[in-house]
Amino acid sequence: MKKRSLGNSGFEVSEVGFGAWQIGADWGVEVPVDTALAALNAAADLGVNFIDTADVYGAGRSERIIGEFIKGRTDEIIVATKMGRATSDWNDSYDEISKAAELSCKRLGVDSLDLVQLHCIPEQTLRGLKAFENLEKIKDEGLIKNYGVSVETIDEGLFCIENSSTVSLQVILNIFRQRVVSELLDKAASNNVGIIARVPLASGLLSGKFSKGHQFDESDHRKFNADGQLFNVGETFAGVPFEVALEFVDDVENILSGELHEASLAQKSLRWILDHEQVSTVIPGATTVLQASENTEVSNLNPFSKEVHLKLNSLYNEKIDSQVRGRY
Repeated sequence: MKKRSLGNSGFEVSEVGFGAWQIGADWGVEVPVDTALAALNAAADLGVNFIDTADVYGAGRSERIIGEFIKGRTDEIIVATKMGRATSDWNDSYDEISKAAELSCKRLGVDSLDLVQLHCIPEQTLRGLKAFENLEKIKDEGLIKNYGVSVETIDEGLFCIENSSTVSLQVILNIFRQRVVSELLDKAASNNVGIIARVPLASGLLSGKFSKGHQFDESDHRKFNADGQLFNVGETFAGVPFEVALEFVDDVENILSGELHEASLAQKSLRWILDHEQVSTVIPGATTVLQASENTEVSNLNPFSKEVHLKLNSLYNEKIDSQVRGRY
């Protein structure tokens, strides 16, 4: 597994990480703990050393599973968690942030958090800068080693780069969400801010496994948040309406069909993200050993040609961008 620098954190992270939202909740049928642990161990055995989670995933379930996982490992595993959405009355005070960090440490079974990220907190709160001041204090005290921000919009990302000491930005980046490439990546790289690419397969759309009329479970965010009913619609199908997006999937498959013949559509979609050198790591989810293994193989795939990148960018500009909903 190839590694890349995570901004100025000092961490060298696997370019394919492990997104742990699915092993927490909100993706339909709950993943059994043993199954989740098997997927995590399979990924780590193949070189994955970066795991992304959040205190809100399964109300701490994801963190607890990861804590159990790292307890059984002797290799270095870098865990990034997030805070700011676990309760409706969360605020940016020192006490609130410190308490959230302590609870995450307890669930993960660690004394200090490798990376804690503000989890898409309200923009007004973000721009108030108080959260960053308190994160600095807590970092000095040793409870956290680094802090970053998971943002919803490009403007939020640019603000964080210019007004804080964040080591990383977590952004929605996939073939259906390309504006970040031209408007944010270079700015982050020039300021030594790492990029963590989330929702890389557009909630599974870019796996090519869905067809029109597919029904998702009531407990799956792809059902209950399909139109942004509970949180930013961009987190679900990258903000593109499901039935419309399926047509774009066919276009993407046609463009990618001439290269990397041995790879699946999901692997090709992840490879497209890693072709952008400013990206530190991409964090697809996995609930099985097979999925974890297939994700890691992307690190060894050759980059796409410039021609493919140009065609995908044209598809995005001409058809997809106008269909993207939500804050961007």
